Amino acid sequence: MRTRKALAVTVLAGLGLTGAAAGPAAASTDVLLPHPGPDGLLWVEEQIGDGGAASGGAWDGLPTTLTVACEGGGSVRVTMESQQEEVAAFSVDCPAGAVGTGSVTMDAGVVRRGSFSVAVDATNETIRWALTVTQPE
Repeated sequence: MRTRKALAVTVLAGLGLTGAAAGPAAASTDVLLPHPGPDGLLWVEEQIGDGGAASGGAWDGLPTTLTVACEGGGSVRVTMESQQEEVAAFSVDCPAGAVGTGSVTMDAGVVRRGSFSVAVDATNETIRWALTVTQPE
């Protein structure tokens, strides 16, 4: 069984996966995505406009799920890199007055052991978004 370690998260300005599921939800001023719990590798509670994050601690023996939620009118383009190789890309519609979500699950081995990054490119600098990366055991 893998030992979980505390992960350092670096928010990167100017950072947006394939086969994604998406759908609207009720608009909220609360947290767009809840904390992912013990399966979480990365949680960005909220950002506005372009952005992203980088982290370490991915394991290649488990499937990986990336989920993005957003609101504000427009869309976000999400890309994920593992060991400097793009492993997923998708877009999420970000309705005004509602929350849009998109998610992709990658098979074990797609995300390689170690560091990874997620970039979010917003069509509107007022779009509010959040993301999680999880590896359920």
